[in-house]
Amino acid sequence: MTTTTPQGFCRDCFASVPPEATRCPACKRPRLKFHPELHTLTIAHMDCDAFYAAVEKRDNPELRDKPLIIGGGTRGVVSTCCYIARIRGVRSAMPMFKALAACPEAVVIKPDMTKYARVARDVRALMRDLTPLVEPVSIDEAFLDLSGTERLHHASAAISMARLAKRIEDEIGITVSVGLSHNKFLAKIASDLDKPRGFAIIGREETLSFLAEKPVSMIWGVGKALETKLARDGITRIAHLQRMEENDLMARYGSMGRRLSRLSRGLDTRGVEPVHEAKSISSETTFMRDIADAAELDRKLWPLCEKVSARAKAAGLSGSTIVLKLKTADFKTRTRNQTLPDPTQLAEVIYRIAAPMLAREATGTSFRLLGVGISGLADGDLADPNDLLDPAATRRAAAERAMDKLRAKFGDKSIVKGRGLRR
Repeated sequence: MTTTTPQGFCRDCFASVPPEATRCPACKRPRLKFHPELHTLTIAHMDCDAFYAAVEKRDNPELRDKPLIIGGGTRGVVSTCCYIARIRGVRSAMPMFKALAACPEAVVIKPDMTKYARVARDVRALMRDLTPLVEPVSIDEAFLDLSGTERLHHASAAISMARLAKRIEDEIGITVSVGLSHNKFLAKIASDLDKPRGFAIIGREETLSFLAEKPVSMIWGVGKALETKLARDGITRIAHLQRMEENDLMARYGSMGRRLSRLSRGLDTRGVEPVHEAKSISSETTFMRDIADAAELDRKLWPLCEKVSARAKAAGLSGSTIVLKLKTADFKTRTRNQTLPDPTQLAEVIYRIAAPMLAREATGTSFRLLGVGISGLADGDLADPNDLLDPAATRRAAAERAMDKLRAKFGDKSIVKGRGLRR
């Protein structure tokens, strides 16, 4: 067992520091990191700190020292909040009226998912500069496997992750917390230990002792119902699970018993699986009743085109092929597509191509499902170039982009096309 702490490093300038140091000898700052396994662990989890709120504070410095809540709208709940609001008792998923009762001076902003998706893409791009093994978990967190990158970056995974955290802070303007361990389960736990701007490590040698006194709710998959059931059986701490045989746990809790046994001992064999880029973007709807009327089907098509367009714009993508999908009342699927000379991300273009394809199919057949999408994805910067041969198309594109700006400022329903108002 390792008993000495090797050289650490400074999280601000990345210089090596001796184990007895309290400040960095090079930059004089106190953010030092030591751990016996500091330079041997390679599985990381990175989580953006209060992501939506951090982006809004970055874009509006006047909000920097104010409690900020992202949420409201039709759901009337908190999407996220800054750490100042959290100190006052505000939590994610809390009803807005309770949040404002706890923190009446909070500033409330409706979420801007298009902007947050754009920032998330920028963060992931910096992650992929370190390793191709990046597995996004949600818009603001991801696992990274840095095995074998030491020679490429001339640094251990720990130092590479610290450099990445500082680069995100400097270039993108938000902060992140890092968890480093020998598997995904423990890396995820570690990233929650030292927020915000945290950097926590759980090594192999300390795994069992670290987990022992933690509540069973820390294990993935243990929700309120299972936690209550375990408590009735006298199991409240992970140490209780560590002392039980896997077969006994499986006899009591089925397949979940195996998960409880293995994760209680810090055993997690899942690899970091990079998420491949989407090959298409689509939206579809299943009708409450089958529809045969061509005009009614056409009315259903436009909002689907708007959804596909919004998703493409949020993802920074465009598509060169428009795909129409129909499912008949007897569950037979029809797919039609048409390729464009240039990729698009505009709802108007998607609709103008899909509508004639739909008209050719809507000749009396009853359909239970309608869908539309784009494939042949490309970068959004390549979308919808000006058409010198069709000035009207250029004007329509400019009009839609102007509408997007108004919706971003005043909400999705602030301006709609007449086509979207038809009954």
